[in-house]
Amino acid sequence: MDYPDTHHQDPSAPVRSGIPEHGRIPKYYAVKARISALVTELAEGEALPTERDLALRYEVARDTVRQAIRELLLEGRVRRQGRATVAAGPKLEQPLALASYTEGVRRQGRRPGRTLIGLERFPCPERLAPEVGVRAGDPVWHLERVLLADDERVGLESSYVAVERVPRLDVDFEPDSSFYAYLREEVGIGLGRAGERIETVLATPREALLIGTPPALPMLLLHRWSQDVAGRPLERVRMLFRGDRFSFSTQLDS
Repeated sequence: MDYPDTHHQDPSAPVRSGIPEHGRIPKYYAVKARISALVTELAEGEALPTERDLALRYEVARDTVRQAIRELLLEGRVRRQGRATVAAGPKLEQPLALASYTEGVRRQGRRPGRTLIGLERFPCPERLAPEVGVRAGDPVWHLERVLLADDERVGLESSYVAVERVPRLDVDFEPDSSFYAYLREEVGIGLGRAGERIETVLATPREALLIGTPPALPMLLLHRWSQDVAGRPLERVRMLFRGDRFSFSTQLDS
């Protein structure tokens, strides 16, 4: 069987467009490829034809079209808007660097925002204590916020920090602003270094409700442990990002 010339294809695309060596591909995947090509011709927010119209166009069952669209939804190529399926914009690219979510989103020409879910103070559990630089039982803040990009809910952020480091967090801090900018400009704490770990997870029912996604949508979970410029533990963060709206990037040096 003759295969497409892979030397001139998009380097980010699967080799031979995902066609296995035996040349047989599932019917839904062939339909998905055709719908994907259709999506590239649409402007962001422009609606696709209905499932019924697509089934008639490609002479397949509606279940086949539905499965193809379900995968495009998970990949972030399309999104739901009311009862319609519309073309999605490019994924937000978050750098793996010691920078705030706000800075990363602004660099891509999008408007960042956050919605406060809660700010509570409680005795630090023993397992969390070394990560925020306190003893077990000392007071810590837990700041939880929904992440926004152009008013679209795209993630959920939970930050833990010692009350002694930011005693007026509940008074001086604007919940929709950058926490790192607050530390730097209002408290005088500079960020030094951080460690991060990323994994794929499914959101809990509560998280899915807050972010506004189906529980079955894959999420990117980022854990961060940060230190101040003196090397003292500062913050523990748990950030949940929609897998269909986010990607991560970093630069590697030898």
